[in-house]
Amino acid sequence: MKKEEVKFTVRLNPEIAHKLLYIAKYYDRSQNSQISWLAKQCIAEFERKNGKITPEDLRKVQEKQPGN
Repeated sequence: MKKEEVKFTVRLNPEIAHKLLYIAKYYDRSQNSQISWLAKQCIAEFERKNGKITPEDLRKVQEKQPGN
């Protein structure tokens, strides 16, 4: 069974995109997998410095999104 995923578009400077592809291939990952890995690392670092992001924190942010 496939995990639920959120899809969205990311706009990157071409040089950043090419370097990201290089790094992804270096680690035998797809660009998508590399971006997911980087996002997880960013979240882990943020939570180490600032504390865990709670479900309540997430609800507050989602309520501020257009269309909600």
